[in-house]
Amino acid sequence: MCCIALTAFGLGPRIALVLWWIFGSRVDAAFSTWIWPLLGVVFLPWTTLMYLFAWAPIPGVHGAGWLLVALGVLLDVMSYGSRQAKSYYDTRYT
Repeated sequence: MCCIALTAFGLGPRIALVLWWIFGSRVDAAFSTWIWPLLGVVFLPWTTLMYLFAWAPIPGVHGAGWLLVALGVLLDVMSYGSRQAKSYYDTRYT
């Protein structure tokens, strides 16, 4: 059960970003080039997803929207850290 949750936590934002990019126009409007969302899908999917939630057409990201982006960074760090902790535990206690 834990493996399913970790897989959903890792792949969920990537799938959401790709679908939002294909079927919506917000990704193209928020980013000036295609390279930043692509790098976001590969390396920082939660941060990119939260940036898109916080982005507005006129002012961009402002105010409390940056808290969402910070939450995305925290989720990305947690997802990468959990992989490292799991690999350390597997090599240490097996």
